[in-house]
Amino acid sequence: MKEVDIYTDGACQGNPGPGGYGVVLLSGEHRKELSAGYRRTTNNRMELLAVIKGLAALNEKCKVRVYSDSKYVVDALAKGWAVKWRKNGWMRNKQEPAINPDLWERLLDLCQGHVMTYYWVKGHSGNRENERCDWLATQAAAQPNLPPDEPYERAKKPR
Repeated sequence: MKEVDIYTDGACQGNPGPGGYGVVLLSGEHRKELSAGYRRTTNNRMELLAVIKGLAALNEKCKVRVYSDSKYVVDALAKGWAVKWRKNGWMRNKQEPAINPDLWERLLDLCQGHVMTYYWVKGHSGNRENERCDWLATQAAAQPNLPPDEPYERAKKPR
């Protein structure tokens, strides 16, 4: 089984505000970088989308190590919280809905078949790949004419 390291980060200028994600995929001598931005979103959505885009770039089932500076993402996956939220109809507990269920659903589906391990890395602490992801995410968020994060904007429209 091929081994892949996926480094991820999300950024947001304001929260909500313009946001972006950055991903670095490493496998042997291969390296791939991904990034994109959205006009109005949240930092947590971009942290999740970074992992989603990294996993979606894989062409086969792999042994995957995900490195993220988001405890929100790492803890929810490594501790099984997201699986429990899905099993409970996207509720964190009896009164509190899980946030970003659209992205959690996609992420959990993409994890299927891979051998997944999650690592939290301290942000802005000199980890080369995490710093690169931060730069990619920040640059993506700063681009003009960003597309909408449609699920987020649709959910936030006044009724």
